[in-house]
Amino acid sequence: MPLYEHVMIARQDLSNTQAEGLIEHFGTVLADNEGKLVDHEYWGVKTMAYKINKNRKGHYAYLRSDAPAAAVQEMERLMGLHEDVMRVLTIKVDVHEDGPSVQMQKREERGDRGDRGDRPERPERRERR
Repeated sequence: MPLYEHVMIARQDLSNTQAEGLIEHFGTVLADNEGKLVDHEYWGVKTMAYKINKNRKGHYAYLRSDAPAAAVQEMERLMGLHEDVMRVLTIKVDVHEDGPSVQMQKREERGDRGDRGDRPERPERRERR
């Protein structure tokens, strides 16, 4: 079956347990449609770049699923109808990465970004007189 990754944003006025309950609810939707929720992470309440439905913050959740396309479409349809879910992003992937997502890793564990090669070297500045 195809592998998918989903990021969901729920309303900020939910409690943590209610937000995690949404994850379980949509996991059962996948299971009812012959799919399975491989892994999930609750990222917590984060500030968004812009307001969505008059909310400045939201509960973020990350889901990894192994499900047929019909199950994913049904889950997305129900997420769109659910009043507590503000946004959903679904991406089809070839392989699920092992371990926690980048969002959950500590800054020290992420590794050095190093030189990306897309910026030219800055010329040295001369002092002004």
